[in-house]
Amino acid sequence: MTKPPLTLYLAAPRGFCAGVDRAIKIVEMALEKWGAPVYVRHEIVHNKYVVDDLRAKGAVFVEELDDCPTDRPVIFSAHGVPKAVPAEAARREMIYVDATCPLVSKVHVEAERHHEAGLQIIMIGHDGHPETIGTMGQLPEGAVLLVETAEDVANLNVRDESELAYVTQTTLSVDDTAGIVAALKTRFPDIRGPHKEDICYATTNRQEAVKAMAAQADAMLVVGAPNSSNSRRLVEVGARAGCTYAQLVQRANDIDWRALEGMRSLGLTAGASAPEVLVNEVIDALQTRYDVTIQQVETAVENVEFKVPRVLRVPA
Repeated sequence: MTKPPLTLYLAAPRGFCAGVDRAIKIVEMALEKWGAPVYVRHEIVHNKYVVDDLRAKGAVFVEELDDCPTDRPVIFSAHGVPKAVPAEAARREMIYVDATCPLVSKVHVEAERHHEAGLQIIMIGHDGHPETIGTMGQLPEGAVLLVETAEDVANLNVRDESELAYVTQTTLSVDDTAGIVAALKTRFPDIRGPHKEDICYATTNRQEAVKAMAAQADAMLVVGAPNSSNSRRLVEVGARAGCTYAQLVQRANDIDWRALEGMRSLGLTAGASAPEVLVNEVIDALQTRYDVTIQQVETAVENVEFKVPRVLRVPA
């Protein structure tokens, strides 16, 4: 039987960013250096396939430092941790490696500098997300106010309207964040922002690629985990940019084929914590059902690389 034709628009860039690459490498190098088990506080990145792969190699994923023995190394996830966590690890004389993405660490440093300058910090982020918890946890309790939407800005109760600064989670929707920043600047004209955009290059680039292909595609698939902020934002960005149907899938077997019936074109991308092997799995699944023509939609070229911590680069 003849397969129906399908034009597959493949976003570039997509998938792993430099911070995720580095975090995974940190766990693998720690296992090489110290042997198994190596403990990891929280999912190193938000992707089940990656976590399961590292678990098979000897990583043990835990929720809190209390779940780790003191005689084994512990790694802190790419999302960052409150200051109290490494302080407690040091107090217990544990070997620990911080896999916080350097772009998240940059936001931590910004927040601290503003705080030291006497400014009250407003963080734009998602309540309960590990990155938000980690950033707010760089400063004393109550020093950072959280806003999730432009509507939240109206309800802020600040100490001094002329002594404010804002920082943002790195994985937000660029457009949503612009709206919240505009609301902050309207209400607080003197508020100070970051020297350079907090939303990371990878989040921005992946959203731009989605926008470029959304209007051409009947539907869009985003490979990523439900707890991955940047992956969920890609689904939202695709829908807003004119793609009538956008779906988040962890694996090829999650695809809702009935929802894709009758389509002639499909956009495909992956969140920053989703490996390329899962993208290829989706392409293979599409090729079993369709006569696929692949067109790459490239909007940026990435060549960012972050070094792993020095402790992993010196012999044990």
